[in-house]
Amino acid sequence: MNDIDRACAAFRTLLTEQQARVAGMTAERVDYTKKATVTIGLVDGDGIVPIIMEQAVRVLEALLADEIARGSIALRRICGLTIENRLACNQAVPDDVLDEILACDVLLNGQTTTPMGGGLESANVKLRRALDLYANVRPVTIPEQGIDWTFFRENTEGAYTLGSCGFETEDGISVDFTITTTDGTQRIAELAYDFARKNHKTRVSIVTKANIIKATDGKFLKLCQAVGEKYPEITTDDWYIDIMTAKLVDKKRRTDFQVFVLPNLYGDIITDEAAEFQGGVGTAGSANTGSQYAMFEAVHGTAPRLIADGEGDYANPASILKAAELLLRLVHGEENGEKDRIMIEPELVEG
Repeated sequence: MNDIDRACAAFRTLLTEQQARVAGMTAERVDYTKKATVTIGLVDGDGIVPIIMEQAVRVLEALLADEIARGSIALRRICGLTIENRLACNQAVPDDVLDEILACDVLLNGQTTTPMGGGLESANVKLRRALDLYANVRPVTIPEQGIDWTFFRENTEGAYTLGSCGFETEDGISVDFTITTTDGTQRIAELAYDFARKNHKTRVSIVTKANIIKATDGKFLKLCQAVGEKYPEITTDDWYIDIMTAKLVDKKRRTDFQVFVLPNLYGDIITDEAAEFQGGVGTAGSANTGSQYAMFEAVHGTAPRLIADGEGDYANPASILKAAELLLRLVHGEENGEKDRIMIEPELVEG
């Protein structure tokens, strides 16, 4: 079998897997406020994560003390997602760890190390796919600058979902794949517009590179625009990813933006840029939500240099606390006031 035949066979397998994934998408979302018991999995990761996670656990134990005592909330520590164990098992997420995760309702998840180049897939990407966490929601709020942004990043498609499925021919041609589906795009767009309506936002901005990446980005743009037509009170506009990165640093224009919806890779890049306005990725948390599960995490990585320099204890827990806040809002409903409690009770996070 020559290179082209092997590439076609690999592509056929990939498309078959994606068709099965689309067929398995579930539409109805869990209402966590109606569950008798919500199990929150606390997943330690690598580097500074166990250090900052302890602060988040202290906050959750304090804020949820009554519910834990009643049995309506259960906290469950999950180990085994370290780089050492993942390498030993040669799995992005070891099977026994995944079983523990699937037994939970929501996760406060620590960041993990992803080896560069070949080898293990990102544990986060694996979890997002395994739990069908199709929406990555990242808020950035700086009232004194007039910034109040919420990014809805599609989380299970694009280049990320197939980033480990590329192909290289013997004569040195490498190909990677990206994917956009109708169902996958419609559900992230509906979530973004529904959020905008419920929170009295007046503008949703669609971000792609549809003028160049016509099949996938073009499809994403058209489908989001079609969803936007169902929300006539909301203004829809669209931007190319390159000019949007410029407009976010334009003081005259950036306060115009409110809600963004965008494919996976662009969402990863631009939300890191956005986080810089509020102090860097070390201050940013994110929600990864699906129909049956939700996972909350810091936006930053594992900060191996801090550990190598013996300064891990100085790691700022702001990002994981932001993720904990988002978790509380989902579990209790959006109007639960937990944000204010975290902000005005600093003794919960001070040693």
